[in-house]
Amino acid sequence: MATNSLTPEVLQLDYAQVAARIEERVREVVFSQFRRKGAVVGVSGGIDSSVVVALCARALGPNRVTALQMPEGESASETMQLSRMAAASQGVESIILEDISDILRAARCYERRDDAIRKVIPEYGPGWKSKIVLPSVVDSDVYRIYSVVAVAPDGKEIRKRLSPEANYGIVAATNFKQRTRKMIEYYHADRLNYAVAGTPNRLEYDQGFFVKGGDGLADFKPIAHLYKSQVYQLAAYLEVPPEIRSRPPTTDTYSMPQGQDEFYFSLPYDKMDLCLYARNHGHPPESVCEALGLTPEQVARVFKDIDQKRSTTRYLHSKAVLIDPVPEIDA
Repeated sequence: MATNSLTPEVLQLDYAQVAARIEERVREVVFSQFRRKGAVVGVSGGIDSSVVVALCARALGPNRVTALQMPEGESASETMQLSRMAAASQGVESIILEDISDILRAARCYERRDDAIRKVIPEYGPGWKSKIVLPSVVDSDVYRIYSVVAVAPDGKEIRKRLSPEANYGIVAATNFKQRTRKMIEYYHADRLNYAVAGTPNRLEYDQGFFVKGGDGLADFKPIAHLYKSQVYQLAAYLEVPPEIRSRPPTTDTYSMPQGQDEFYFSLPYDKMDLCLYARNHGHPPESVCEALGLTPEQVARVFKDIDQKRSTTRYLHSKAVLIDPVPEIDA
């Protein structure tokens, strides 16, 4: 087992080499393996989708990439501008706007979510905003339970711990957003004879931070092997606009602003990356304490959380199970 202290430098990339390798594989997968004419990328204005659209444009040619903007009624105000900027900066001219708000209303996405919130905040209603959050794993070994944070129209904030029923109901309803976007992506992919590019990075892919049948579904995933901090490095090399590179990671799923670390991860992405790297390479908690400014006990809690998320989200990675094998297909 390695015991040397780790610093963020272990995650440094050879940008040109990494980009060239990804581009080569994207061409091989799309043109040769799938025999498709190009790629569809859902762009959100975040760093991951911006890097994926850049890599696809370089690999396939910008005229063979279609970027989809899929905002809804609770999307961040800057989403539209940044997502268009991401595609246009790479020479992608096929940018299609698909507002999914009406689909979500028809599926009762917002209504179902609000009903779930009212299980713990009965007065929740029109004009309110909300998000769900987890307590920090760093500070305590206590079992973590989600809470809902809600703000009334008059500005009053209420925080309530969620019952399992309410929590599952909120998550199930908001998952409509990711699954609806994926439905739209595959519509355009089928129409154009394109493949769908996924946008999860390694941290999200490893830790199950995606929706099965939603943002977890794709024909190929160009950056799933890259840590989040490496995606930021590659973004600079690919000349992703600085406005996007300086934007903190968000979920852009709830009506209140929400960082990924308060919703799912134990730490901000750069610290989570280093912990995940240490866990993946057999380094003990002591190896990253100095770089993270944490105690060995705190890092051990993060390691435990990494292992637990891998276990509890294994279902998200699984394919449909066949009761009996079908050798002619599986071979």
